[in-house]
Amino acid sequence: MNKTLLAVAALALLGTVKVAAAAGGYNDVPPGDAQFKQCVTYANKNYEGGNAKSPVPGQSKVVAFCECMWNETPDDFRGNLAKFSESDKGKKVNKICEKHSNWTD
Repeated sequence: MNKTLLAVAALALLGTVKVAAAAGGYNDVPPGDAQFKQCVTYANKNYEGGNAKSPVPGQSKVVAFCECMWNETPDDFRGNLAKFSESDKGKKVNKICEKHSNWTD
């Protein structure tokens, strides 16, 4: 009986963790990340509609977009994520992140 209850509890916990992780689909940006903050600031200054609700629960479009950019660019990328999305090299990632955040022109 105890083993069955333990197994059910473990499966329920695993299901909860998977649902929480799947909510945004990306790794969370570390608190205070300068590159992410720069992306949000630049995007809010240069584009409209970033504060609208995104399809990602609890995130605005600009936050979902910049989180996506932060995750989709190479780990050694040190530039401005939003400016990179405007470049020829960043077009592919930009499309992915626009779709993720539902934030397009």
